[in-house]
Amino acid sequence: MRIAKKRRMGLTYVTVAVKALGGRKEYDAIFLVDTGAKDTMAPASELRKIGVKPVGKEAYELADGSLKEYEFGLAEISFMGSVTAGRVLFGPDGVEPLLGVVMLESVGIVVDPKNEKLIRLPSAKLKEITA
Repeated sequence: MRIAKKRRMGLTYVTVAVKALGGRKEYDAIFLVDTGAKDTMAPASELRKIGVKPVGKEAYELADGSLKEYEFGLAEISFMGSVTAGRVLFGPDGVEPLLGVVMLESVGIVVDPKNEKLIRLPSAKLKEITA
């Protein structure tokens, strides 16, 4: 996987491959990294083409404060040489694909806002230490 070079006013993008769990077909696109979004979103028609099936629905609060319900499915997500799996929302056709913070954290990648880059942490936490 290569990191996309596309940048717009402080926004970070990455090339992502999405596959249905156990599937062979891929949806490859440049996703906007959105640390304000919990889950990942892609156009519903693209997810259906590769065999991702809806398994549930959840309401999400949008940036403007409105609520919107989205179907979600489970998929394999690959980016920056890492593979993870989790929820992907069935967005409207034409939506800009978003990579949410859950996928980033699951592979130990964070956004360096000063340099507008994604960086891999040297190690992943196995558990939280509480006092």
